[in-house]
Amino acid sequence: MPARPPLPDPFAPESTGPGELSRSTGFGTTMFDALTPAPAAPAAGSVFDVCHVGVVLRALLFVHGALAIGVLFGAVSFAGWVAAFAAGSSAALPAVLLWLLVACAGRRPFGALALGGQWGVAIALGAFSGAAGAVLAWFAAGDALAAPRWFAPALAGAALAAAMFQWLQLRAQALLPADTTARLAELQSRIRPHFLFNTLNTALALVRHDPVRAEAVLEDLAELFRVAITENAESVSLAEEVELAQRYLAIEQVRFGSRLQVTWELDPDAGAARVPPLLLQPLVENAVRHGIEPSAAGGTIRVRTRVKLGRSMVSIVNSVPATASEPGSGIALRNVRERLRLMHDVASQFEARREADVFRVQIVVPL
Repeated sequence: MPARPPLPDPFAPESTGPGELSRSTGFGTTMFDALTPAPAAPAAGSVFDVCHVGVVLRALLFVHGALAIGVLFGAVSFAGWVAAFAAGSSAALPAVLLWLLVACAGRRPFGALALGGQWGVAIALGAFSGAAGAVLAWFAAGDALAAPRWFAPALAGAALAAAMFQWLQLRAQALLPADTTARLAELQSRIRPHFLFNTLNTALALVRHDPVRAEAVLEDLAELFRVAITENAESVSLAEEVELAQRYLAIEQVRFGSRLQVTWELDPDAGAARVPPLLLQPLVENAVRHGIEPSAAGGTIRVRTRVKLGRSMVSIVNSVPATASEPGSGIALRNVRERLRLMHDVASQFEARREADVFRVQIVVPL
């Protein structure tokens, strides 16, 4: 038999991709330069990333809270305070929304400015928004012909905008290490080494009597590792994540045979949602590891996607064996929850709980 040419070492430190594989599977040395993706600051590095429901809600609460406290100084009764707060809100609400809208639309050019320029834009925009909100409120109240008293609202808008911009800066600085930590945890939980070895052994067992099936297993494995090693996108579609999870479970079904029953209930409309990459793979891996592997009789996994109230909902349900598996560290669940929070803030939901003889994970993301 002719000698086979030596296979390239997949864990060689010379190339970046295998360096990531070495870290994510626990082989070799740390090699942070190869595995750590450049952390993405919000909105391509812009502090003006206010295009999120959570930021909008916090901004509205902050401004109206400041307004509620401010009108206390001139109110002589509760009814007077309510009237003054309502009048102030008629100017504050459009002013805040205008500031957020312009900041969101111009986040890239504004974010490219020097820090002093960013401060100037934020404060000037706050002054303009405050004055515009006051003029709009006076016009709506039929007082447009009166001399516009815009100086005080403009000054208040500038001051509140400065406070908002300072908070946005602190938020961006806080998200940067959190994003880096979440990405490192993502790399560490992508593909565990035991799965690699089990899959290769399965493929070797199939090579002689079912080479077509062995080829399919290796193709699925290659796709999983291609994404695990090279995927640097900040987000992918839910449909892509489902396809990757299907490849993973197809490999596990070859290994477990009839012990693993998988049900897919997929809504094509839900697949358009954007999610962090490799979001579902660690969840279905957990389902196999803790729900199927410990049970001699096997079990079932059900993956369902659907659209409800303009949001995509994903549920992963696996049966729980009578004999509990060895408890895990919870890295996968914490990692998924943290990356969803970083990407969608309060617009996303994540819930994991045991219900009788099943374990359920449910994810909700905006469409």
